[in-house]
Order: sequence, then C-alpha cells, then structure tokens
Amino acid sequence: MEPLGGHKGTNPLRNTIVRILVVGVVVALLRFMHVISTTASFQDGAGFSCDSSDFCFLSASRKLNLDQPSHSSATAEQFAVDAAVWKLWTSKEWRRRIHAYSAFFQNLTREGLLSAASKTLVVAAGDREEAAAQQVLALKEIGVADSIGVGKKPSRPLVLSGDPFRRLPFEEGTFDLVFAGQGGIDSRPKDAAVFAREIGRTLRPGGIAVIHALAIKDTYSRNSLLGLFDCCRALRSSQSSSFTEFILKKYILLDGHTGAGNGGPSDVNSNNNSSICSVPPWKKEFVQKAEPLIMEEPLKPWLTLKRNIKNIRYLSSMVDIAYKRRYIYVDVGARSYGSSIGGWFRKQYPMKNRTFEVFAIEADHAFHEEYGKKKGVQLLPYAAWLRNETLLFEVDGGGGANGEKGRGMGRIQPVGELTGKEGEPKEVMKVQGFDFAEWLMRTVSEGDFVVMKMDVEGAEFDLIPRLIETGAICLVDEIFLECHYNRWQRSSPERTKKYQKTYSESYCFLTA
Repeated sequence: MEPLGGHKGTNPLRNTIVRILVVGVVVALLRFMHVISTTASFQDGAGFSCDSSDFCFLSASRKLNLDQPSHSSATAEQFAVDAAVWKLWTSKEWRRRIHAYSAFFQNLTREGLLSAASKTLVVAAGDREEAAAQQVLALKEIGVADSIGVGKKPSRPLVLSGDPFRRLPFEEGTFDLVFAGQGGIDSRPKDAAVFAREIGRTLRPGGIAVIHALAIKDTYSRNSLLGLFDCCRALRSSQSSSFTEFILKKYILLDGHTGAGNGGPSDVNSNNNSSICSVPPWKKEFVQKAEPLIMEEPLKPWLTLKRNIKNIRYLSSMVDIAYKRRYIYVDVGARSYGSSIGGWFRKQYPMKNRTFEVFAIEADHAFHEEYGKKKGVQLLPYAAWLRNETLLFEVDGGGGANGEKGRGMGRIQPVGELTGKEGEPKEVMKVQGFDFAEWLMRTVSEGDFVVMKMDVEGAEFDLIPRLIETGAICLVDEIFLECHYNRWQRSSPERTKKYQKTYSESYCFLTA
C-alpha cells in the first residue's frame, strides 16, 4: 500500500490553481459590486461625474448631496439615495431621456432664457413624475443646480408633492423659469385656467414660462391658451409634430404690480363708454366661415328659417374651445325654460362636453316661477336695457310664435312711449331695466367662452350699439340674434306695425 504522502508532489499545483480561481472570483465580484458603466456624461448636485463609456466607482451606501432648494416651503435637508434608486437614475433608458432633456434646456440657455443662476420649477404632466425627475436631473447636469420638480406624487429628492390644478406649494414670484411639458395643461382641461394662474403666480416678474400644449388645433385655441396666461406676453410659439411650444414672459404693469392671471372686467375698459374694441384678423376668419346671411327678404320668414336652420355653423364645431376659463350661455329674452334654453341650447348646441353656466334674462313675471325649479340656471328677472331705470313692459294678446299658448310676446318701452295698434289687447306693467352692457362686463371676461341669444322684440337696435360702444361685444364669442322688422303677417296681407325697421335696414344693421 502506497503511503498517503505519495500525493505530496501534486498538492502545491492544485492549491495554486484554487487560489488563482478564488482571487479571480473575488476580483470579479468586487468589480461587479463597485463599478457602474454609464452611457453619457453625468453630474449631480454633489459634483459626482462619470465620463461616457468609463467605469465609475460608487459605494452602495453613497449619499447624494442634493440639498432641497431654499425656495421650498419645507426645511432644507439632505436625502439618502440607495443603490436601487441610483441604478435607476443611471440606467440606459434614464440616461437616454436625460440626454434629450439636457439638449432641450441647453437650447433655452443659448437663447438667454435660462442660466446657471436660474431658480427653476418643472411641473409634472398628469402622473408623469418620473419624466419630471428626469428633467430636473437634466437641469442639474447642465449646471442649473437650483431646480426642483412638483407633481401629485413626490419622487424625492427631485420631485415634491403639489397639484398645479389647485395650488403649488411655493410663494408668489419664486421662480425664474417654469417648465410645463408633455401637455401638462391638457391633462385636466376643465382646470386649465387654474394651472395657468399658478404658473403665473409662482413666476417672478420677468420670469419665463415654457408650456407644451397638445390641443392647439387652430388660431382660436392658440389665442385662447394665451388668454389664460394674462400674466404674461408671448415671446414666441412653435409647432412640432406632437405639441405646440409657447415661450411666455411675465410682465410688470405700469403701476408696479405684476400680472396675476386674474382676468375679468378690467380686460375691457368698463369705465370708458367709448372703448370700441377691435376685432383681430383671426376672429374675422371664423366670421367668414359662418353661414351666409339671406340678402333678399323672405316672404315666409318662419319657413325660410326652418329650411336654413340645418345650415347653421356653430362656432364650437369649427374651433377648439378647450382653453377657456368658463363656459357661459346668456339668454336675453328667455321667456319660458323650454322656449330656447331647454328646447334649443341644451339640446342642439354642441357643448363639447363642457358645463355651461346659464343666465336667463326675462322681464315677464309670468315665467319667473318656473325657473326656481330649474338647476343650473340663474334668472335675472329684469329687462336688459341701456341703463338702470323703470320701464314699461307691454305684452300683446295671443300666444307666442313658439307655441307658448296664452302669453303674447312682450317688449319694453320707456315710460310714456306705448306702441301697438288701437284696440289691440295688451297687458302693460312696470319692470326694472338694467344696464346690460355694464352687467356683462362685470360678469364675464375675455378668457370665458360666451354664447348669447338675443330676442328682445326690437330692443336689439338699442342694445347692440350699446354693446359695441362700450366694448362689451368683444366679450361675446357667438351671438344668435333675432332682428325684428316690419315683416309680412301670417294672418293678413299686410306688414306688421309693431316694428318700424325694414328688412334691408336689419340686413345693414347685421353687416355694419
């Protein structure tokens, strides 16, 4: 039997091989655990950098020196980022996106809109807090260290919690630049006005807002969006294949106050009775697209209306009405609820899934009680007029043309100026008239979408010139106007004597 020591000569070789293998495994493990390969240059707020294609040492317990910016309402603190988060931030997909965002922000820098000293806010689009975090990292990479994101869900330390459709957690005038990309303003269309207000509020005077909007389809929606940002003036806009980019600058008014995105009657000079507003070319463009007026007087106007009603081109069907603060329908001479509000507007007008505030203006007390039972309708039980004064309201005998039996059509007259044929049955009462143009300027703003119907039995020849004279007409986007003239009567071969205007005068009135 060979002694055990007979294998002594092979032991050193075997041990050497084992040791080499162990050392190799250890080296491989160390390398795997302690190095990260990156695909692009990266630099965080602490100054950590890694050149493209290099292997960079990173401890698993590394703490990023990302101080929460001083403009946050919370206490400044440092955040620990574990290996999993760091691995995500340096992943190939994140690096690709960060690189793209960096190029975008560098373009803003070249234009002089962004600098290393800029306090910058990134507003997350909907639930895309991850994209906001990537955008913040991109800003930090190009040297804009004082950058922070905000979204519904926090992604610390890059994105804080905050809802731009309610109120952002920052003081007024905090930021030099606010970026809201990826159609953030479109994610909640009904609250787009609040979104615009919050961006305007948190911008400093002279600050820059960069907005990417998805729903810009025509000049109407473009100007509607700019109307929401009444704190700012547009420096430029540009169209890409997927969005429209707006560069806005917050201005300072002459009195030293900044625009705050409030809008309102002050947008039209309600204190100046000669503030005739101008109609911009882009609005005239849509007027040209409306159905044509009938130049020759129809012998049977109600039949003509019935034939042509299918040709009506509603403005909301021609343009995108997304970027509006409020949606308002004003019915002047409303009569009963079913006459035009329920019977026409809510059934036929294309509202585009918007909820309209409805104002019914009706002086005839016979219809007032019904409106107390109608939700979403605010009744103004007065007569729309040129000024606040008492008027006479006369109601003809017989039913109205719309089938409301037992109640004739009413019209207003100043006290002492009754009209109508001798012996014609009528009811006369006193009603309160109010300055309709002044009310309209107090109630709606240029940022609202306003539809008006006016059927006031001849008083339109007084009211429309007043709306033009005060500039209040420019607050109305679309108007449906019934002009009353001495048309042929249904029951006799004579013209009505209720109205003095002729058809040609009415036509000229509409085209003036």
